[in-house]
Amino acid sequence: MSRDGSAASGSERARSSAPADPADPVDDPRPATYSHLARAVLYREYLIFVRYPANAIGGIVVALFFFGVLFYGGRLLAGQALTDSLSGIIVGYFLWTLSVGAYSSVSNDIGSEVQWGTLERHITTPFGFAPVALLKGVAKVVRTFLTSAVVLAVMLLLTGTRLSLDPITVVPVAGLAITSVLGLGFAAGGVTVLYKRIGNWLNLLQFGFIALISAPVLDAPWTRFLPLAHGSAMLQRAMVDGVRLWEFGLADLALLVAVAVGYLLGGYVVFHYATRRARRLGVLGDY
Repeated sequence: MSRDGSAASGSERARSSAPADPADPVDDPRPATYSHLARAVLYREYLIFVRYPANAIGGIVVALFFFGVLFYGGRLLAGQALTDSLSGIIVGYFLWTLSVGAYSSVSNDIGSEVQWGTLERHITTPFGFAPVALLKGVAKVVRTFLTSAVVLAVMLLLTGTRLSLDPITVVPVAGLAITSVLGLGFAAGGVTVLYKRIGNWLNLLQFGFIALISAPVLDAPWTRFLPLAHGSAMLQRAMVDGVRLWEFGLADLALLVAVAVGYLLGGYVVFHYATRRARRLGVLGDY
């Protein structure tokens, strides 16, 4: 080999053995952002839905079964009284399925992570525990919207009821209504991390959503500040009476947003302090 070839070969070996330049974009990986996290969480939820279709379809069948019991049993007992209020019952049941999905998306998911022993992986992420749990909850809410829409369509076909289904109105109102429930799920998830087995109390709270959805906001205005109550009243007006989003009063919309944000922030605070106390007591990964 020539002297020039040897020199070139030696310089190539020197360059290959030299440490990589930190400024080199090829060797420097891009840090993950919240958009990457959101896409990963949504894709994970999609995979769970696709790979376990029997469980997803089973949830729809169970929801329809309970509505069938409510509809046919109520028609035998109440007759015309049920028929007159059927539209409101369908809207309330639709909101209840959304609420249960939003609530359990955080509380049950965190409880499962505690049982599986994988909770520490969420703690050690660069994003933090709370943002990961929140985005996982949002992903499950998106899936719940899709499954509840199927349930709603079957209920309308089954009963022959006609409702106003303007997505520009229904999606924001229903989404803000169940955001407050997502905050309750956050608080329940924090308590689950701290006390582990509280499943009976969590399940009991789901039936309390029925009382919140049917709260008499006209006779008792203070109930508008409770989760779901004000959103349920607005959703009834939107789907039964055909009121559009821009036709609601500014005060009604502001209260809907305030209740949603208030309960979500309150649930986040409870979640934060409960997980911090669990970490301080050394029971974060115990079960």
